[in-house]
Amino acid sequence: MNTNALQAISPIDGRYASKTASLIPFFSEEALIRYRVQVEVEYFIALVELPLPQLKDFDKSLFSELRDLYLNFSIADAQQIKDTEAITNHDVKAVEYFIKEKFDGLNLVQYKEFIHFGLTSQDINNTAIPLSLKEAMNDVYVPMLFKLLDKLKELVTEWADIPMLARTHGQPASPTRLGKEIEVFVVRINEQFELLNDIKSAAKFGGATGNFNAHKVAYPNIDWRGFAAKFVQGKLGLHHSFPTTQIEHYDHMAALFDTLKRINTIILDLDRDIWTYVSMDYFKQKIKAGEVGSSAMPHKVNPIDFENSEGNLGIANAIFEHLSSKLPVSRLQRDLTDSTVLRNIGVPIGHTIIAFQSTLKGLNKLLLNESKFAEDLENNWAVVAEAIQTILRREAYPNAYEALKGLTRTNEKINQKSIGDFIETLEVSEAVKKEMRAITPSNYTGI
Repeated sequence: MNTNALQAISPIDGRYASKTASLIPFFSEEALIRYRVQVEVEYFIALVELPLPQLKDFDKSLFSELRDLYLNFSIADAQQIKDTEAITNHDVKAVEYFIKEKFDGLNLVQYKEFIHFGLTSQDINNTAIPLSLKEAMNDVYVPMLFKLLDKLKELVTEWADIPMLARTHGQPASPTRLGKEIEVFVVRINEQFELLNDIKSAAKFGGATGNFNAHKVAYPNIDWRGFAAKFVQGKLGLHHSFPTTQIEHYDHMAALFDTLKRINTIILDLDRDIWTYVSMDYFKQKIKAGEVGSSAMPHKVNPIDFENSEGNLGIANAIFEHLSSKLPVSRLQRDLTDSTVLRNIGVPIGHTIIAFQSTLKGLNKLLLNESKFAEDLENNWAVVAEAIQTILRREAYPNAYEALKGLTRTNEKINQKSIGDFIETLEVSEAVKKEMRAITPSNYTGI
């Protein structure tokens, strides 16, 4: 196969290959095949440990050699299986033949028929894929998300005391603090991550239509449901779904994708806010020597990292949406639509990882323009009207809201002097007037 990134169809494997390389051990074709080999080998070992009568004399010291089949799995092994698949036209059967050939080499011919014993291909796929997804989440996704979260937490602290004019409906509103606005995103992401942690990594393992038909007819006195639960949960670290049809129902996987989509949406919201702050000149961006912002306008330093992130998050969420709505739906005891769809689960995660890195890169380039924050606050003294009218309400001043509305809801400029002059006209005590005079757009920032 061609490995030149310039000829890749998907930017995940082309333009952004360096950003998604960490996902290759989990979502590549080679990885899927390796996970299938792992499940087949561990299943055989579990049958030996049961033990099945025909396997009670199996030399358990050979377990390490069997596990080497997936622990030392190579691209050559994957290619051998693909070559067999070209003949069998069945990917899981090709894995079975690969392991049987290895048994021949280990002089284990008499045990070969217990490879893939009583199973259907979905017992392998519906354990291999959830296992790869779980490990990718733990090894790649979560560390990358935490790296982004750590940066946001750092900015929450760094910008904790930066007063900022808030905007609701795009209009000046009660002032806030920049650190607090970033903290909103931190809390939102953390809350969704807690939900993510509660989602089970579920796997189907129960024979052709989920009833252990073949297992029970061969060994009617064995508790196959208990065996499967112990194997899936104990050996693979997954949740055993039961009952099922021929395939896993994917409800838990759909929940995972929906939660990943929500986290992406939160980060997309952050991207757009930061992009807007840059456009408002609240932030400058670090300039890197040699970079060009525009092919025509040499002055430009564009917020391209946030735009890149937003675009990739959009692609990721569109695919997550399809995965979560399609996978739980299958005709009768199964159709094959899940098979081709499942091969794409690494795609939205790839776009997500690209987006996380872009957002992080953009955040690391931001330079705070404090003078612009101060300028906007000074130009919007009308926002302290809320504070004044609330104090007047406390003092039972008649029609407090209407009095401030008359002052501020005009097209005339409201500044510190006009606010001060208004306060002097109020029939309240000098202590209350002093309290109101102390309020400025920069200190009226709440909790």
